[in-house]
Amino acid sequence: MNTHPESPVPPTGRRSIFNRMTMVAFVAGAVFAGGAAALAAGQGMCGWHHPMMLDGTHSAADVSAHIDHALKHLYVEIDATDAQKAQIGPLVKQAVNDLLPLQAQLQAAHAQFIAGLTQSAVDRSALEAARTTHLQLADQASKRVVQLIADVGDVLTPEQRNAAAAHLKKMHGQPAT
Repeated sequence: MNTHPESPVPPTGRRSIFNRMTMVAFVAGAVFAGGAAALAAGQGMCGWHHPMMLDGTHSAADVSAHIDHALKHLYVEIDATDAQKAQIGPLVKQAVNDLLPLQAQLQAAHAQFIAGLTQSAVDRSALEAARTTHLQLADQASKRVVQLIADVGDVLTPEQRNAAAAHLKKMHGQPAT
């Protein structure tokens, strides 16, 4: 039973794509602590208010350590080989490097939104510009996450993708299929 009406269960023919997305959504969610995953899922402003590790207060070493920690958990869940680890780690780290600059852009758009809202008269053009920027950033992040999904999915076996998907479903309280 799908407990999230806004995320319908994919058709059977698309199950392998769903498994890839689910697996990398786990990686992205763990690595970005919801930040990039929320933006890629279209949550825009709301998902990026206080993302752990992307708020500008953590050093590059902190972010790298967080990624390494999240990847260790992923590797255990999917029983990754050393060869797979050597391929997946750089893929995820490159995606993080590609996505981190979006945070500053999002913060600027958020400031523009707040400024438009707090004028003596609501600045509708500023609100619209901020909305447009949020959508563009969400699209950029979504494309990069999908690229990561495909790249990591190519490294894993179908069984590993299924294991990652099952773990993610369990984490979100959904029954495994």
